[in-house]
Amino acid sequence: MPVEIKRRKIAVLGARSVGKSSLVKQFVEKQFIDSYYATIERAYVKSIAHKGYEYVLEIFDTAAQYAIGIHGYVLVYSIASRDSFEMVQILRDKIIDYCGVMDIPCVIVGAKSDLHSSRQVQTSELEKVAEVNNAACVETSAKDDINVGEILT
Repeated sequence: MPVEIKRRKIAVLGARSVGKSSLVKQFVEKQFIDSYYATIERAYVKSIAHKGYEYVLEIFDTAAQYAIGIHGYVLVYSIASRDSFEMVQILRDKIIDYCGVMDIPCVIVGAKSDLHSSRQVQTSELEKVAEVNNAACVETSAKDDINVGEILT
């Protein structure tokens, strides 16, 4: 019996310079890019197996667009930026307004966990915002490839 392949579209959103593109590149290509280039929108494709199913993920690394047909959102902030953390709730509220429903799959990601000495947002704050928004959460480092695979699996 052939394996059913499911297609899912995922949008990665967050303030500028929080590490969205680095996370996506690390997840898809196992490559870390240390320099910053502003991204308008870029799409990546990756196949994964999860809980006995095959998925083809279309991952949209986007400035802040809420495209039709998106199955889930990854909201990224930097643990070294309080402003980017506060932007997460604003983005979540805009997604809910745009989609018209509350139960949209969402993962809130605290990026740049390797910047310990510059931390402005505690893990407990991430966990609280995730709980309030019924979202999964994880802290990651694209640079050190820590928990990057946990975001979309």
